[in-house]
Amino acid sequence: MDRLGALVLFLVVLLLLGLRLSASAEADTTMVYKCSSAQGQVIFQGTPCARGQQQQTMQLENGGPATSPLPAPDNAPSPTVATTPPPPALPRTPPSLMYRCINAVNGNSYFSNNGNPPPYYAPLAVTGIIPTPLGQTYAPPGHGAPTAATIASHYVQVQDSCQAMTPEDTCSQLRSDYDENERKLSRAFKSDQPPLLQRESELLAQLSHC
Repeated sequence: MDRLGALVLFLVVLLLLGLRLSASAEADTTMVYKCSSAQGQVIFQGTPCARGQQQQTMQLENGGPATSPLPAPDNAPSPTVATTPPPPALPRTPPSLMYRCINAVNGNSYFSNNGNPPPYYAPLAVTGIIPTPLGQTYAPPGHGAPTAATIASHYVQVQDSCQAMTPEDTCSQLRSDYDENERKLSRAFKSDQPPLLQRESELLAQLSHC
């Protein structure tokens, strides 16, 4: 057999092996036909030889390692991975409501967690309701020195007025209170620190909502 015949024989064997691998997995063997023509040409095929050709058969056993899947092309879309959406963010709880209050006696402002402070009694003269000197209010001219009964009769019930603050103003005031408390804490003796440390914890808890 010349080189060309050997090459043809090799290619035919490869073809038949490819056919064998693509056949059903349940088949144990594959029938191969070796056909020789009158001119001496040899052909291997999977079907019986044509009339006038010399025919020989052989059995090829199936089996061998399974072929690996072809790699995905570079432009193939990546597989979609199902992801669990993140839980929705919980709304931040606003800080506890604070109030800006006005002292009914002196008009000074202060901040409080209580928007309805209890009423209290104050001297009538210091409230500014009656614009008269303190001595004349408690001891009118010609009536001598003021007595306890005279002073008590000139007390009036007053109540501080308060207005709710916005969350932004509340947080701003809490930060100011925290800075002031830290300033006092840095200068306080050890024996005076417990109430300041307690106030620090309270302010930090409120600031966590800002």
